[in-house]
Amino acid sequence: MKIVIETKVEQSVADVKQKFDKDLFLALSPPFPPVKLLRFDGSKKGDEVGLELNFLLFKQRWISDITADEDGGDEYFYFIDEGKELPFFLEKWHHKHHIYRAEGGGAIIRDEITFKAPYGLSFLFYPALWSQFLYRVPIYKKYFKVKDVAKR
Repeated sequence: MKIVIETKVEQSVADVKQKFDKDLFLALSPPFPPVKLLRFDGSKKGDEVGLELNFLLFKQRWISDITADEDGGDEYFYFIDEGKELPFFLEKWHHKHHIYRAEGGGAIIRDEITFKAPYGLSFLFYPALWSQFLYRVPIYKKYFKVKDVAKR
């Protein structure tokens, strides 16, 4: 199944790229399940990100490899993470983080997620995963808001 969510933010592609780091990753983590960051190498091909999801009665590891990245300067950049070790409810995970220049200024952050759950049950997990990524929209907007330094 596929999920696509776009968020327009005020900062440039270069500024967004610079702040796409461990701090943003932690800020984007939803309240449930709580996430413990085990490893964060970055967003370049060959990097790895490791998480532990705490479902209260049990914990699950989620390890993703960054399998591609491309920097188009002021126009765009993207990177792709693919699941290597996934929680029980996922069989396949492919997430393209695509940031590109918006008309009229700012940038658009586009999350393109393709996933597969075991036993053909992807439709059951779609609402939960969709809401987890929709949760990011106001965080992105706040995180990448331009600070007005002209007002004193």
